Parts: sequence; structure tokens; C-alpha cells
Amino acid sequence: MKEINAGLIGYKFMGRAHSNAFRQVNHFFNADAKINLKAICGRDKISVQNAASKFGFESYETDWKKLIDRDDIDFVDITSPGNLHSDMALYAAYRKKHIFCEKPLANDSAKAFEMWKAAKAAGIKHQVGFNYRFVPAILLAKKLIDDGRLGTIYHFRGLYLQDWIVDPEFPLVWRLDKTVAGSGAHGDINAHIIDLAHYLVGDMKKVIGMQKTFIRKRPIVETMDGLKASGSSDAALGEVTVDDASVFMTEFQNGALGTFEATRFATGRKNGMSFEINGSKGSVKFEFEKMNELQYYNNDDPATEKGFRVISVTEDSHAYAGNWWPPGHIIGYEHTFVHEMFEFVQSIANDRAATPDFEDGYKCCRILDAVDTSIKDGQWINV
Repeated sequence: MKEINAGLIGYKFMGRAHSNAFRQVNHFFNADAKINLKAICGRDKISVQNAASKFGFESYETDWKKLIDRDDIDFVDITSPGNLHSDMALYAAYRKKHIFCEKPLANDSAKAFEMWKAAKAAGIKHQVGFNYRFVPAILLAKKLIDDGRLGTIYHFRGLYLQDWIVDPEFPLVWRLDKTVAGSGAHGDINAHIIDLAHYLVGDMKKVIGMQKTFIRKRPIVETMDGLKASGSSDAALGEVTVDDASVFMTEFQNGALGTFEATRFATGRKNGMSFEINGSKGSVKFEFEKMNELQYYNNDDPATEKGFRVISVTEDSHAYAGNWWPPGHIIGYEHTFVHEMFEFVQSIANDRAATPDFEDGYKCCRILDAVDTSIKDGQWINV
């Protein structure tokens, strides 16, 4: 079996998720190549050394260029903050290394476009981390739409609701700094439902939006890990420079209408990503916190039987489900990363295009930027 050596940049929230995916791909899937956890990279030597030991990597680096330059690295996995994505990906493309990069692909669409063109010119495999595309229930929704079961699509209604910064004493982590993160809820979580809308409904024609930052100043951060952090013991405050909530409307190229809401101030919602799609023949509704279910309405059902049915997407016939447990034994968040990494490995092993690729990442960034422009100009923006 072919072996593919992974070099991972980042070891916190997404680094942990991706490391787990590397380990599980060959345990549960008949992949055409084996992933070797060759090296992990982070700026803090002690922390990255500990991560290498904990996650099972053979070695570590503290300089991302050194990681990419290594002859024993076949693909680079970028899980750093967004402001570093472009430099890392462009350098990896120059070195002819395959690239997996977390979303959003870049902090603006110009950089994302440059990354896509560089990867394409280098002839490498490139994939962006829209892991929700790999939820079995969402793949079933895609199949129903492609098979015409929903008919003409009229509406896409997407929500991504979190509450992890509702407390005004929550510190000023990097995700609240525009120079690092690019944007707040908009680029972080709106990006996911934008990509799902592209995947399920199609390209967008025009957008208009609005944003709000509810808490303008927060305590300076001392330590952070994923979505957890502790603030400074003194009273020093720093300025929040990103949005806390973003909403926008769109018209799709096919005439459907779309609404999107992303917020970190939905008290009580921890990871409430959901969408509903309405068509002339039927509808689907998905809620990530019930990720093993898809709600489906068929307008052709007899009047006495009409209503949303709940489909448990755990049978062997459903995408990826047969690789895990018997029907009814549900899967979770971490499995979406295994699925996407399996597809990336297959693209390298079989020399086929990866998906979603950097073009998809660029298209998402283009919408993110267009919404920002619409807010600044106070008008609809054609995409």
C-alpha cells in the first residue's frame, strides 16, 4: 500500500481534530494509501513537543517553513489562524506539496484566489476543510436534491448559532482580532453555511447584509485552548475588532432566495448549525446537534400521510455509515473530519481532484467579502 506522510501545522482545536482523523482513516476505511503522522508544527517548543507525543507524531518542528521543506512530508495540513493560511499555502504550492487547509481559505478573497491559482499551477491536490459536507445526512439531502425529489428550489434558510462569548468577561482571544481572524462569526461560522448553500443549491447572484458587535471591549487574554480561555487578572481591556453576529440575504443564480444568520450571541446554543431547503415537490431540514437525522417532506404523499418524516441516516446504504457501526449506532462531530481526510487521501492515492477544493474556498471568501462590501455601502452587491 502507498504511504503518505502528513505534516500538520497547528495542534489546538483543529489540530486535535485532524490528528484524530489521520489516525482513524486506516482503521475504519479501506483507503488506497496509509497516512503516516510524520511531523507536527507549532511555535511553542514545549507545547508542540507534548502534542507530538500525545497525538502520535514521529517528530515536530517550530518553523513551518522547515516542516514544508522536509523531503519526508507529502502533504501539508494547515490549521493555523486565517492570517497565516496564504503564506503557508503559497509556500507549500511552491514546494509541490499537496495541501489541506482549514476554512476560511484566507482572510480575503484576493488571497484565496491567489492560493487557488498557485495550487492549480503547481499540479497538486488541494482541499479546504468544509467538514460538514461529509455528514451522511447532508449527503442524503444532496442526493434528494440531485434526484429531483425537491423539485424547483425556492428557499435556503441557514443558521449557525453559538453562545461561547456571551459573557462580557470572556477574554479577547485571537478569533476576536480582525488582523488575525479576518472576521468574527461571519468568516468563522457563516463560511460553513455559505459553502453548504453552494453545495446544495448553487452559486449566488447578489447579497446584502448587516453586522453587529455587541461587546466592544474585553479583558486581555492570558491563555486559550480552542474555544476556552482565561483573561488577565488586572483590569486591562482590549478592543474587539470583528463582528459578533452577521446576517445576510441572497438571490441564487437559479432564482432561489436565501437567508443566513451567524452569531456567537445565541444564548443557550452551543453549535446550532441548521438549514432548511424548500422546493416545489418537497423540503429537507437538518440540525447538526441531531446530525444523524434528516427531516424530509414529500409533497406527493397522500394527504392523510403528509408531514415531515425523520430519516435515521445510519444504514449501510448511507454515505460513510457502513464504515462505522451497526445501524442506529450514531456517529459524531469527529467523524466528519475522518470522512473528509479519507477523501483527501483517496485523491492523492488515485491522482484525482479533491473536493471541496481551493476554488470552493475562494467562492466562499468571495461571498464573505461581498457581504462586507454590502454592509459598508448599504446596498445589494452583485457577485
